[in-house]
Amino acid sequence: MLERTLAEQRQDLRAGEYSCVELTQSYLARIEAHQALNAFITVSDIALEQARAADEQIAAGQDKPLLGIPIAHKDIFCQESVRTTAGSRMLDNFISPYDATVVARLNAAGAISLGKTNMDEFAMGSSNESSYYGPVRNPWNTDCVPGGSSGGSAAAVAAGLCSAATGTDTGGSIRQPAAFCGITGIKPTYGRVSRWGMIAYASSLDQAGPMARTAEDCAILLSEMAAHDPRDSTSATRAAEDYTAGLGKPVSGLKIGICTEHMQGLDDAVRKIVDDSLAELTAQDCEIREISLPNAHLAIPAYYIIAPAECSANLSRYDGVRFGYRCENPADLDDLYQRSRSEGFGDEVKSRIMVGAFALSAGYYDAYYRKAQQIRRLIKNDYIAAFDDVDLILGPTTPGTAFRLGEVSQDKTAMYLQDIYTISANLAGLPAISVPAGFVDGMPIGIQLTGGYFEEAQLLNVAHQFQQVTSWHQRRPGDAA
Repeated sequence: MLERTLAEQRQDLRAGEYSCVELTQSYLARIEAHQALNAFITVSDIALEQARAADEQIAAGQDKPLLGIPIAHKDIFCQESVRTTAGSRMLDNFISPYDATVVARLNAAGAISLGKTNMDEFAMGSSNESSYYGPVRNPWNTDCVPGGSSGGSAAAVAAGLCSAATGTDTGGSIRQPAAFCGITGIKPTYGRVSRWGMIAYASSLDQAGPMARTAEDCAILLSEMAAHDPRDSTSATRAAEDYTAGLGKPVSGLKIGICTEHMQGLDDAVRKIVDDSLAELTAQDCEIREISLPNAHLAIPAYYIIAPAECSANLSRYDGVRFGYRCENPADLDDLYQRSRSEGFGDEVKSRIMVGAFALSAGYYDAYYRKAQQIRRLIKNDYIAAFDDVDLILGPTTPGTAFRLGEVSQDKTAMYLQDIYTISANLAGLPAISVPAGFVDGMPIGIQLTGGYFEEAQLLNVAHQFQQVTSWHQRRPGDAA
């Protein structure tokens, strides 16, 4: 039953092939057996209680879209009466008094929460090595990283520890770990999914999304996650949508763009995977066109001004006074602030706070932050122009496969370049999905599809049709690649 997709498990549960309790017990046992992956920070102590309630509802003839399906939440989403840490010592003792909107909506749809997954501290990282709770390991090769910051969610799905998981994406944090772990992950349009109750990193970039084995499973989850939320001022005023409705639509006639800037200097093995993926879509009568995103090379420097600036403002609330970590025996208020923050935050978080505070400081705001925002607009304009000629853009998700633990953790430039193909979509606020597309030296590689604003349905449709003619998403750790 654990080898079944979320869509298949929904059918099995309603057909009585197995119970919600049996499914949940199997996942909990598997989580226990795979603790070495370090994918979870907190495992739920009420999952079986939720499963029994779901079995009763099914027996009574009730139906909900996710009734009885065990999922996991990235530990950046507040969950009532459950520890929510954001992967940081700063929030190690924080018990949330409420549910994030994403959690509440999935609960309402009948999902069972297996627990909270590990992540880079405050979502700042591309390898899941900055977590206070230790690094997550990639189930395909435990000497390698799973990607970040949603590495725990990606590893949990890939290793079969849950049916699906939630993630967040600020600069690639759903798509990059999805590619590294051989699963599917979609970052929706900015504002499509509520950020209320999601611990903020960079408020103009953060977006929640689903991570699962298939595009169909992501469509099922996103249909329940996406809706207008009046509590979130950045929430788009769009009604909920059934993203599964158009999955079977033929993709013939779609115009797919290939960004010339993204293909320059690309690793030969990754280039072959991109070319092979294009061939699969060409066989379905898609039209391939070359496009240019001339300001793409400015995405990383712009991002690493904007995101740290916003994080320096967002993380100022962690002062050791109201909640979170508090230092021992502070001498005075200044000592309380300084030691609580220096002891509670990890090195990467402190580094980004300092960069952001500098960029926003008097005399430097115009030279750095304002200029980065102007570049952001240029990047957005490039995409708008490109979508006049094509329906979506295809390219690599990552420059290569998952790297080894510790291999690039001391080289900030190399680490930041892991998101070279994903950051632009966040700066422009566009939806993008990573889909398994091949292997290099036994490790998975993903392709990325980027669409126009609120074109999640089309991205999921193309990804689903791609998965109907390929089997990369069906591979599991331990399979011969």
